[in-house]
Amino acid sequence: MSTDSAAHADDRVHIHATVTGLVQGVGFRYFTVMTARDIGVGGWVRNCYDGSVEVDAQGTRAQIARLLSALKAGPKWSRVEHVAVEQLPVNTDITAAFRVFQER
Repeated sequence: MSTDSAAHADDRVHIHATVTGLVQGVGFRYFTVMTARDIGVGGWVRNCYDGSVEVDAQGTRAQIARLLSALKAGPKWSRVEHVAVEQLPVNTDITAAFRVFQER
């Protein structure tokens, strides 16, 4: 592994975020997918039965910081009250693809 590749791997982070507020029925999942794909983050987003939205994402620290900033702002019609973030171990199975999972 080259030094650049090792540095890039060390910079990767994996997070699980729960977004609460008015975040369902307002295009939040679509917004998250489009934002994550634009940034180059891998992972998934899904609605939860309690009205929240879960996001599992992996990328560089800078990419994840950009994604979290976007999640806190949300799309136009949303009203984000809180974004709870848990850092997880990096998962080598997560690719750069970002998708919507079914509700949980």
